[in-house]
Order: sequence, then C-alpha cells, then structure tokens
Amino acid sequence: MSKETILILDNEKYIQWTLNKLLEGEEYTILSADSIGTVTPIFSEHKVACLITEYWIDHFCTLEMIRGLKKRFPETYVMMLTSKELSDEKYKEILNAGVDDLFLKPFAAGKISLHLKKGLRQRNIFLQKKQLEQELDRIDAGRYINRISSRAESLPL
Repeated sequence: MSKETILILDNEKYIQWTLNKLLEGEEYTILSADSIGTVTPIFSEHKVACLITEYWIDHFCTLEMIRGLKKRFPETYVMMLTSKELSDEKYKEILNAGVDDLFLKPFAAGKISLHLKKGLRQRNIFLQKKQLEQELDRIDAGRYINRISSRAESLPL
C-alpha cells in the first residue's frame, strides 16, 4: 500500500514543523505550503489524501479555497486549525464549506493524529464506495447492451 499524502497549509513555520514532527513517524508523505496560491498546483501534481490548514492565511480566509478543492477532490479529508474565536454561525459555515474536523490552537497532538487516522479511514471507504458504484454502472451498462442486442437479433429482417 502506498503512503498517503498529507498537505500542511499554514504560514506559521512553527506549526508546519510541529505537525511534520507529529506525523513523521507515521506512514505518510508530508508536504508543506505557506500560501493559498500553492495549494491547487500541489493538488494537481500529487494525490493529496488530507489537507491540514489554518483558517486564515496571509489575511485570506481559506474557506473559498476549500469549497473549490472539495468540488474537484471530494474525497479529500480536511482538517482546520485556528486560534480565532468562532461563533456558532461561523462554525457551521466552516463545516458546510467542507471541513471535516476543526481544532482550536493550541491543539493536542494526540487528537490530531487520532482524527487524521479516522479521517483517512473514512476517505478510503468513500473511495471504495465510489469504485464499486463505477463497477456497478459498468455492469448495468453491459446488461443493457446485452438486452438491446438480443432484442435486435429477434427482429425480423
């Protein structure tokens, strides 16, 4: 089984370093970015399984970026970290944008690791389901073609 790729998006180098240290003992490929503009090219070049991102990067909210990524890569597990106080309304908006887990800084390292493993298991189930649905669609299409062919053969010439 290949290593799953985790992208850490945070403009605080210390947070990137901390998350790298936390995850380096696991079987992950870790990539780091410090600006929103580098995320799409990274997703285009790598099969990113999880994005761990800060809520605000360089005075920009990351929610619009997450919405776009979730449209293109719905299987991506997204964890968000923030030191901002969030209202209930803002919390709902974050989760509705496609964030799967939300942590307030400072965060417990063990919780990040635990939630990451859980999220990647859910992602793998999502991918398996998608693959089975595609296989079922191919089987259904084959049955339809067989039915049409047998009907065409029974028509008088």
